[in-house]
Amino acid sequence: MENLNEVQEEPVSPMGQYFNSSALCIYIIGVLEFEVPIDDLQTFTLIKDVFLPINPRFSSIMVQDKDGEKRWKQVEVNLKDHVQFPKFPKGKTVESYDKFFHDYLSSMAMEQLPQSRPLWEIHVISYPSKDASGSIIFKLHHALGDGYSLVGALLSCLQRADDPSLPLSFPSLRPSKLQASTKSFWRRFSWMFSSAINTASDFGWSLLKSSIMSDDKTPIRSGDEGTEFRPISISSMDFSIDHIKNIKSRLGVTINDVITGMVFYGTRLYMEDMDLKSKTADSTALVLLNTRNIEGYQTINDMLNSKAKGPWGNKISFLHVPIPKLNQNRMSNPIDFIWDSHNIIKRKKQSLAVALTGTLLDMESKLRGQEAVAKHLRGTVMNSSAVISSLVGPTQQMSLANHAVKGLYFTLAGGPESLAISVMSYVGVLRVTLKTEKDFIDEEKLKACIQNAFQMILKAATANS
Repeated sequence: MENLNEVQEEPVSPMGQYFNSSALCIYIIGVLEFEVPIDDLQTFTLIKDVFLPINPRFSSIMVQDKDGEKRWKQVEVNLKDHVQFPKFPKGKTVESYDKFFHDYLSSMAMEQLPQSRPLWEIHVISYPSKDASGSIIFKLHHALGDGYSLVGALLSCLQRADDPSLPLSFPSLRPSKLQASTKSFWRRFSWMFSSAINTASDFGWSLLKSSIMSDDKTPIRSGDEGTEFRPISISSMDFSIDHIKNIKSRLGVTINDVITGMVFYGTRLYMEDMDLKSKTADSTALVLLNTRNIEGYQTINDMLNSKAKGPWGNKISFLHVPIPKLNQNRMSNPIDFIWDSHNIIKRKKQSLAVALTGTLLDMESKLRGQEAVAKHLRGTVMNSSAVISSLVGPTQQMSLANHAVKGLYFTLAGGPESLAISVMSYVGVLRVTLKTEKDFIDEEKLKACIQNAFQMILKAATANS
């Protein structure tokens, strides 16, 4: 009972309070796509026996104690309040159900969750779409945890489709030890000197971008107040990880370099198509980063029992990354966007700006309070052109209660940005999801531009010796 009381009185992390404030209310939306119909899925039993036990926060609400501190308080969960089974018209085509699904997904992502009950919902879509025979939508408040811990928690409910007795495995995130151990003294000195210069430059620029400097208004940034309350649209597209690895190998860069270059190039092509002047506008992507010292997913037991730097919670920060401008040279040689992304990311790695930003937020929280920091973060997002986040998924196909999972993707909702781009891998496929401001961004054209950018980069890299 003592341990239970300790869990019930767990304080809400500062980042959790920022994400659930008067200035910000951010949600993580995750979608599981199934190969087979899910009419016979024992939803309530699975939630009660598998989902709720993962973490006490799934059965807790956020309350304020007598000292003004916000804490997680466990309550009784009425599953009927949290699980929705939407009804679509009967006898329609798959194309019609696909539109119903995406309209429903976009509208439910905008709805606020009541603070009087645990901050999550599950929506079971028992209708086919172009991508699946049925889908489950998870809507989780960002205050519960970041994408790493929440998606890791959801994946713990699933099993390997080929052999449930074996654990799911993920691509290694381990850096090359050989490369790290062969640095000479002068190389290390050079790295430290570059780190100091880059830290000062990045941190100073980040401060300006979070306060007085804002990106230009472009076809991907309306810059209007109240953008977070406007209708949104959510859709995704697939890319072959084998093709991405082919580009990576031929150019001698990383997978992240390829993905970032592809997204940036496609975004600039869209901007140019919508407004010629915007191809050289000042635009910045706010990249969300995992600040854990980890090499991959761990088990849920490890998450709950780990100390200090444990994976559960909101252990994230952000980095401002300029979107390369589109000039004639880059138009004729699209892999320049990969090189630009490679150089930008490499330089950002030689910077401690992310750590300093976290320290600054902690200091501001102590001096001015949580609401002030939340307003600061909202301004940071407002001044940027796009938010980008990514997660690594399993390399084996998963199943839920013997229902094979065909696809998996996520996005963010509730923020004041016009464009959010989420990236996730799963069984040889890279899923890029767009959350766009409806009636402002032409979502289909933006998707087409990113897909075109990828094909152009793949063709150029293949021809590159």
